[in-house]
Amino acid sequence: MADLSAFPITTRWPAVHPDRLQLYSTPTPNGVKVSIMLEEIGLPYEVHSINIMKNETWIPEYLALNPNGKIPAMIDPDGPGGKPLALFESGAILIYLADKTGKLQPADPAGRYETMQWVFFQMAAIGPIFGQVGFFHKFAGKDYEDKRPRDRYVNESKRLLGVLETRLDGRDWIMGKDFTIADISMIGWVRSLTGFYGAGDLVEWSNFKRVPAWLERCLTRPAVQRGLDIPKRPA
Repeated sequence: MADLSAFPITTRWPAVHPDRLQLYSTPTPNGVKVSIMLEEIGLPYEVHSINIMKNETWIPEYLALNPNGKIPAMIDPDGPGGKPLALFESGAILIYLADKTGKLQPADPAGRYETMQWVFFQMAAIGPIFGQVGFFHKFAGKDYEDKRPRDRYVNESKRLLGVLETRLDGRDWIMGKDFTIADISMIGWVRSLTGFYGAGDLVEWSNFKRVPAWLERCLTRPAVQRGLDIPKRPA
């Protein structure tokens, strides 16, 4: 039986199955990256729903796991050397799980690094920029009379979609014939841009062909469908 008592978060969200991976998340575009990954690779895990609307990421127990106060975060009771390992940042978790299982990334070093560069592309560009579009189009920013901030992020989103459109020329997946963590990193964000954020017309989604087709392929995967709904949203 794994001992997770060293992690204060387990006092707030006790582990029923401490020998399993412990996931602390909510189904946002960042959160679903890890739940999709875990569903794809089939490792047993226990999920703890974190209510970000109640600021649960800012309580001391959560901050002890992720000092940046964001989801997702994870504890692997069987980390390197058989010792528990805590991780935050969704991109880092994707890479760790791919390394741990040898799944969803190329086996050759060059392919592995190429895959990582697309994960970092999502982390550095797709996520932050699409998120700003969401803020200025759907949330509080929509009430700003000055639309220049919104348009700045909309135009950059179009450019980033163009990067993906070019990358997918002749490819089913970001890395070619194989679905990888590069695809997983982007699914939630691309889906939310036109879905939850309702910004399809703004970013001229209909002008793209390969990106929508890629998203549809992603969404036909059973593990993706399951992961998009894990954990259930807090009531």
